[in-house]
Amino acid sequence: MITIMQASISLLFQDARDTRLVPGQTLFAAGKDVTDIFMVRAGRVHLQRHTTHGAQMVLQNAAPGAVIAEASAYSTCYHCDAVAAEESVVAGLPKERFLSALADDPSLATSWSALLARSVQAARLRAEIRNLPRVSDRLAAWLGEGNALPERGRWQDVAAELGVTREALYRELARRRAEPVVPPSG
Repeated sequence: MITIMQASISLLFQDARDTRLVPGQTLFAAGKDVTDIFMVRAGRVHLQRHTTHGAQMVLQNAAPGAVIAEASAYSTCYHCDAVAAEESVVAGLPKERFLSALADDPSLATSWSALLARSVQAARLRAEIRNLPRVSDRLAAWLGEGNALPERGRWQDVAAELGVTREALYRELARRRAEPVVPPSG
């Protein structure tokens, strides 16, 4: 059912204008007017915000098929930055066309509502993980949700998702590698 709902949203973007992004390229910035709604076709795009202390927090790690900053469909300006985490292709659909399609098709609106509900659930889970007191707890919870560590050069992305410094994550990973593996008794 979820796949069918996501497929109907994807159909909205089938004739949308594609934009290619290189790693680190900004798709949109906080404070800019929302003129388009974007879906990732290939690659990964981070929706990120910078704290008052200068730390970068990843609020969404958008993979292929994901709509970036879903709530922006109902906002006049973006509240975060969208930055390519790797080479990416995004499809952009004018906001008015997007909202008109939802208004004209109740089943599409239902699919969109379901997608928004899943986004809220994912945001709550990220908040729960970030509220855990220790880096080890955050990493264990993140891994427990089916995530896997990317290659070594992208560990800082995981740190940003967990809301910890790179150094704190690196220390935790080093500690885990140094721990002896104890086979289960049985």
